[in-house]
Amino acid sequence: MSREIHATAIVSGKAEIGEDVTIGPYTIVEDDVVIGDGCRIANSVVLANGARLGRNVQVSTGAVIATEPQDLKFGGEKTLAKIGDNTVVREYVTFNRGTRAHGESSMGRDGLLMAYAHVAHDCIIGDKVILANAVQMGGHVEIDDQAIIGGMVPIHQFTKIGAHVMVGGGFRLVQDVVPFALVAGYPIRISGVNAIGLKRRGFSPEAIKAIRQAFKFLFYSGLNTSQAVQRITSEMDITPEVQLILDFIERSNRGLVKAD
Repeated sequence: MSREIHATAIVSGKAEIGEDVTIGPYTIVEDDVVIGDGCRIANSVVLANGARLGRNVQVSTGAVIATEPQDLKFGGEKTLAKIGDNTVVREYVTFNRGTRAHGESSMGRDGLLMAYAHVAHDCIIGDKVILANAVQMGGHVEIDDQAIIGGMVPIHQFTKIGAHVMVGGGFRLVQDVVPFALVAGYPIRISGVNAIGLKRRGFSPEAIKAIRQAFKFLFYSGLNTSQAVQRITSEMDITPEVQLILDFIERSNRGLVKAD
């Protein structure tokens, strides 16, 4: 199928452009760019060197992808910014590429970056993640699959957010959030299990019950994290969901957001 590239777009002949791609007016596509089949690139977009778009990615007006990291340690090394298949990038999103520390920033498949969101250098975002309007990420942030981050949330550098987490809009994240949690408040706190989201995604009542029990040990027992983990491993059946929580705690290095 043909490509549709507007006459005012500036597209390098060195860029790799798939089939059935649309590129709108005044968009810039630099040399070291790969655009997968079926992508729709709107007007006034910048795809800088290092941009890698999967299949059927939609990029809206004014988005800027793969520009240099806002990191004084960056030395001009060749790095990437990857966006997975079927992801939607809305207006004026900025998505910096990585540094030598990780080599890339990446977003998984089937995601949504709403208007004015910022993905910083070396951030790793999983599949089916939603960042609402104006989420602002520091460098080296990790967000696991199917997390939802509410609008206007600043996320401190190196923070990790587990799978199936839901973060309320307008709250500041400076510590790690375990999988399956619902978090909100000033200062931000665990307010329970994201049970509604889990039910919508097909988690069984038994799976949700096990998650609740793990949360009880972690956040409502008066135990510190190490003690809670010991109780979980000695007293609970380790379901896949509970194992995901334990694995996340093992790789956490900023401390966990706690409950009241």
